[in-house]
Amino acid sequence: MGISRKKLGLALGGGGARGMAHVGVIRVLEREGIPIDCIAGTSVGSLVGAAYAAGLRGQPLLDMALNFRWRAIVRLVWPGRGFVSFDKLESFLVRTIGDLTFAGLGMPYAAVTADLATGEQVVLQEGRVAPAVRASCSVPGIVTPVEVGGRLLIDGGVVNNLPISVVRGLGAEVVVAVGLGSPPGTYPRGPLQMGIAALDFLLRRAGDDPSTADVHLPIPVWGLGSFLSTARRRQFVALGEQTTEEALPAIRAALD
Repeated sequence: MGISRKKLGLALGGGGARGMAHVGVIRVLEREGIPIDCIAGTSVGSLVGAAYAAGLRGQPLLDMALNFRWRAIVRLVWPGRGFVSFDKLESFLVRTIGDLTFAGLGMPYAAVTADLATGEQVVLQEGRVAPAVRASCSVPGIVTPVEVGGRLLIDGGVVNNLPISVVRGLGAEVVVAVGLGSPPGTYPRGPLQMGIAALDFLLRRAGDDPSTADVHLPIPVWGLGSFLSTARRRQFVALGEQTTEEALPAIRAALD
């Protein structure tokens, strides 16, 4: 008779280029032999989550992070509902994992989006994966929204940037939530830094309460550059690894 264990789910938050830290988190869990049973992701968290749920492990998952470039996923468009399109992101994901449906993934997975008309959270769990990820990453006002099931959908970060409740709905008994940001503890200088700090605070409060996770991993990144700079992707992976290594006792305690 086998020994039952608690199901572990990851709630992966949004945050642009910072999202490469999610790969570092997953790498440590893999190395430590801690199974991941389900994933919910918002924005870039939906991208990394989809890749893992599709079977990308180890070096291939790291390669996806280290090869990430904006030019590979962004296409300029005539200003209408946005200045750029993420249709290339959709193609990138299809090339990376295949044109999979949610039913074809190796584990329960959900991508969090928002309805542009109502602001309602829309959790995608069926149909094709690539358009769902594209919708979850489509920052309103900058990236064109995506039509899915007759609704115009945008980046889920505006309604739930840390989808803890969503991954619990997938069956997780223990939730490890990865938030892409941690307050610097110092006052910002100048109007631009103040504005970016305010955006960071809003994103932190747009998600489920971190205290509702069994383990919360706030990745210590801050500032506009950390949203945009893909040149720092190795640093972000390393920060994800370091933060997870420090939290291993808490993760094991939650699983026990």
